[in-house]
Amino acid sequence: MNRINQKLKEDKKLLSIYFTAGYPSIDDTVSILQNLEKNGVDMIEIGLPFSDPLADGPTIQASSTQALKNGMTTEVLFDQLKDIRETVSIPLIIMGYFNPMLQYGVDAFCKKCQEVGIDGLIIPDLPVDVYNEKYKATFDKYGLINVFLITPQTSVERINFIDSISSGFIYMVSSASVTGSSSGFGDEQTSYFKRIADMQLHNPQIVGFGISDNDTFTQATRYAKGAIIGSAFIKHLSNNGTSKISEFVTTIL
Repeated sequence: MNRINQKLKEDKKLLSIYFTAGYPSIDDTVSILQNLEKNGVDMIEIGLPFSDPLADGPTIQASSTQALKNGMTTEVLFDQLKDIRETVSIPLIIMGYFNPMLQYGVDAFCKKCQEVGIDGLIIPDLPVDVYNEKYKATFDKYGLINVFLITPQTSVERINFIDSISSGFIYMVSSASVTGSSSGFGDEQTSYFKRIADMQLHNPQIVGFGISDNDTFTQATRYAKGAIIGSAFIKHLSNNGTSKISEFVTTIL
């Protein structure tokens, strides 16, 4: 069974952390992964930096720009991850944009993910219809879960279609904005969380965007299986480097 599916079966609310590979320094990737697992994080999204990250706010964009300047590439990331399963056992997901994967070759990229122990992918700019028609068979061949995003504006029909071709969790974007742009959740977002929960989808939901502390984590997971934190953790790395990861995780859980 895929590690993501195993984790989703656990009787707890899940904390997933996003960080940009190659940030703050090119060689920080492995130590960040190890420290996050050691401090109780359930799942990690490894951001593959891209020059035009449309869904990301200024904090993650800046980290992506710096990671590229540091020399991070798809090849470098795979090389850094080649022995990761000797020290890290929790689910690992690569989050990135489709262009670098297309340049690498979709089959070759997915094969490499399987080889190093990646469990899934999040590709915000790969339309679900295109994935289903052209790439699902390749993902399935290499045992990779593809995670799709929904927003408050996503139609019921589209949500049900995403649910029907998904095999892990659905990434529930808390708002229609970019990452890192809100603080706390109002009645509108809470009702959206409840509305999706009431649909009783086959796949559990994990909430992303706008989560930065224990309060927002608790709000986000009231109706969902877990929550994803990205921009707040990137800011922590910017201010503290990799030395105080345990202190950050303690403020969430």
